[in-house]
Amino acid sequence: MLFSSIVFADGVASLQEFFENTNSMRAKFHQVVNDNKGRKVQEVDGTMQLQRPNKFRWDYNKPYEQQIISDGKQVFLYDTELQQVTIRDLSKALGSSPAAMLAGGEAVEKSFILKNAIRKDGLTWVLALPKDKDSGFERVLLGFKTEKLRKMEMVDSFNHTTLITFDEVERNPSLQDATFLFTTPKGVDVVGE
Repeated sequence: MLFSSIVFADGVASLQEFFENTNSMRAKFHQVVNDNKGRKVQEVDGTMQLQRPNKFRWDYNKPYEQQIISDGKQVFLYDTELQQVTIRDLSKALGSSPAAMLAGGEAVEKSFILKNAIRKDGLTWVLALPKDKDSGFERVLLGFKTEKLRKMEMVDSFNHTTLITFDEVERNPSLQDATFLFTTPKGVDVVGE
């Protein structure tokens, strides 16, 4: 027999399919951050939503309550405990932010080198290596199952690992434009970058 029955999962194709066929997404997430020695330094749950092009919203629950919102032009990072919002131009965040990477799509191959990755967990994985050495990330891994994003793993320049697991994933839900608008609450400091 010349052909093997083993099918190698194609993570790059899964990512491209995700960008071509996912115009919006909504999910719950669980995020764990480990330091460079593997010790857990943060664990938080939340919800995320994205709408192409370039709109996204990540709401982190207590104890690390914050919001990361892009209206398609700017990214707002709102820390409720510090009562501070940091505003960045989206074009500066696109290449480096995994959240912006998911919402952008078209420019992913301009900003990242994409390679198939294999893990024995039933998911189809793609490895994204940032071309910009100042992105803050060494690598990003995305795991897909049945055409839905299920896991995202990021290793930053300090060798900290952030693992995000997505649940209750909805593909192409109808999302309101107001979801991606940020209004600075009274008394909150605004910091520009």
